[in-house]
Amino acid sequence: MSIVTLSNQKTFTAEPGKSLLDCAKSQGLVLEYSCRTGRCGVCRASVLSGETELIQPELALSEEERLSGSILTCCRAALTDVELDIEDLGLLSDVNIKTMPCRLDTVERLAADVVRVVLRTPPKSGLTYLAGQYIDVIGRSGVRRSYSIANAMREDAKLELHIRHVPEGVMSQYWFTEAKENDLLRLEGPLGTFCLRNATTQNLVFMATGTGVAPVKAMLEALAAAPESFDNKRIYVYWGARTEADLYWTPNFPSLGLTYRPVLSRAQAAWTGAMGYVQHAVLAENLDLADTSVYACGSEAMIQTARELLARAGLPPKHFHSDAFVSSN
Repeated sequence: MSIVTLSNQKTFTAEPGKSLLDCAKSQGLVLEYSCRTGRCGVCRASVLSGETELIQPELALSEEERLSGSILTCCRAALTDVELDIEDLGLLSDVNIKTMPCRLDTVERLAADVVRVVLRTPPKSGLTYLAGQYIDVIGRSGVRRSYSIANAMREDAKLELHIRHVPEGVMSQYWFTEAKENDLLRLEGPLGTFCLRNATTQNLVFMATGTGVAPVKAMLEALAAAPESFDNKRIYVYWGARTEADLYWTPNFPSLGLTYRPVLSRAQAAWTGAMGYVQHAVLAENLDLADTSVYACGSEAMIQTARELLARAGLPPKHFHSDAFVSSN
């Protein structure tokens, strides 16, 4: 057994061959994570001392990051006592992950390739979660897919999901052609560490591409329900899509006074809004990035590029929170 020490001096024991992420979790410490497959990079950490071994490929790390001592805690096990330059997330320590049955309440087409799914959970055993987290829906033959929850917690315990069609996808086939009201499914959750933090920064920036707007919607609902939590902060929402028809939702939160910037990559001549990539639209806002917290959700490419560009422009790396959507069929 090895001892792992975090930068806030909390410790946990690490078993040989078991990921640092799972070891921490088994002892009640929640480290940053999302995909758990080495692809999203959310569980990135710097090793200050000690040795680790690779137990699955660190696909989200560049060679430069590896050489500088960065690892992914879902991909590494401890070989010796280890010191990591990360802290645990105390705000998630009391969130319990459950597996439970659920019923399909409604399926509604939002765009040509996106449906809005609402699930009913058992009223007396509904999920307790933080806005921004996701669930795994378990379908036929145990097929499992991850979807962000698109609403803050509700009294009726219903969960809203925004699901994009994946060509030849097993679950896409179900959602888009076979799903019926009252179908019985199972879910596991809540999962992930993408959630609002107690930031002291003046600016809150939300960035999304495609259905990555789902957890952003949930976070904005949570902020609107607790106005004291944003304390006159300036809130910006950037949503990237291909065409105007793909913008299937508009943030409507008058109490937040937010600034909304839809960004299109394939706009027609009549479009007068921003064009290109959401990360470039954020840079064009000329915000004081040293006084900004960013919440980004969407494609792996957007997350990686945004993290690098914004850090170079002055955003403290610890103020960049993300959840990358990794593809699956």
